[in-house]
Amino acid sequence: MAQQGNDNKGSGLRNKIFFTLICLAFYRIGVHVPTPGVDGAAVSEFFNAQSRGIFGLFNTFSGGALEQFSVLALGIMPYISASIIFQLLTSAIPYLEALKKEGEAGRKKITQYTKYATIVLAVIQASGISTWLATQNINGKTLISSGMIGIIPFKIMTIITLVAGTAFVMWLGDQITEKGIGNGTSLIIFTGIAAGIPSGAQNLFALVSTGEIKFIIALLLVIFMAAVVAAVVYMEVAQRKVAIQYSQKLANNPMNSLASSFLPIKINPSGVIPPIFASSLLMFPSTLAQFTDVPWIRGMSESLNPDGVVFNIIFVALIVFFAFFYTDITFNSDEIAENLKKSGAFVPGVRAGKSTSEYIRFVVDRINVLGCFYLSVICVLPGLLTQSFNIPFYFGGTSLLILVGVAIDTSQQIQSHLLSQKYDSFLKGVKIRSRRVQF
Repeated sequence: MAQQGNDNKGSGLRNKIFFTLICLAFYRIGVHVPTPGVDGAAVSEFFNAQSRGIFGLFNTFSGGALEQFSVLALGIMPYISASIIFQLLTSAIPYLEALKKEGEAGRKKITQYTKYATIVLAVIQASGISTWLATQNINGKTLISSGMIGIIPFKIMTIITLVAGTAFVMWLGDQITEKGIGNGTSLIIFTGIAAGIPSGAQNLFALVSTGEIKFIIALLLVIFMAAVVAAVVYMEVAQRKVAIQYSQKLANNPMNSLASSFLPIKINPSGVIPPIFASSLLMFPSTLAQFTDVPWIRGMSESLNPDGVVFNIIFVALIVFFAFFYTDITFNSDEIAENLKKSGAFVPGVRAGKSTSEYIRFVVDRINVLGCFYLSVICVLPGLLTQSFNIPFYFGGTSLLILVGVAIDTSQQIQSHLLSQKYDSFLKGVKIRSRRVQF
């Protein structure tokens, strides 16, 4: 019976993984379904020419759907934007902050508002893209094949299609989170980025075959990339452990195993948010230059060349700014200090309350310096590799951080399921005997 229970639990985890893979397969199929009325070849040629702008950033997150202008061209980006906006507003608007403190019910309400905002953002983005698409051409060839789709104008059909695609991807992410394994939204982004790895490897192999890159250089490059991935994994799981002790009353309780513990603080507390914000802000002038002929905008776009020194300096400065800004908003040291005080815990040598809050904030700020250096190196790395070794793909940056972060999170969830099964099978059938005196 115990073995049968183990098998059922194991099959439950296998079913979750299988369900997740099926959902991701549907997402990848949708990436290749074209939007009605769009000339796919012309759009692909245009986006290849603009691969270094914000179009390239969005195309990476959409798994190539924007380049092909499929029904999932907007992908999950509107939901990500809405989530970030509400995460920032939660600390600025008292009503949202109160909802956050309500627990699960409040979190569901904020998620509902986020989804409404996602649809609004998708409508705005789809409207702008459809209007712009109808006016663009490449080599004298328009990007749309027809101004009317049956009896529906191209712009209206495009808006409906793209918003429906975003809603479908958002729903698919929810299904993975609820019934599969891992975070659905993160896994969708992970799948989109990972889809470009085989083509990058194929391009590198082609360059080695034609002699444009020597084999020894390619081998050293692969070893270097493996080392970088290992370093990113190490930094993403690294923690600064702040020692925590509990009051004497709790420490004397033999049932309490938390008499001496620690408060874990990630080395990179802001995650991938700073590079995403910094990239979007710096790519904006080059994107705006595609829509206008204003001389000073085009001059700004040319000066902010992604391979230039000016771009990298400003990029690093923005990463540092957003890292401290985002951490300051999302990391509430006062709340942590108050919770420690209520639970009878304290930092050795530091007074409870305000002094603890200031100490934790001091530790976080020092850690953030190391986190900013780490993010800056990883995000500037792609441009340096491209210039030095003529690599046919980007390695590093936001994409690498997302790939590693999602992979670590998903593997931890799988390990959590396996550990839960192990303890459930261990406790199954164990009879708890009463210690009361039997007469």
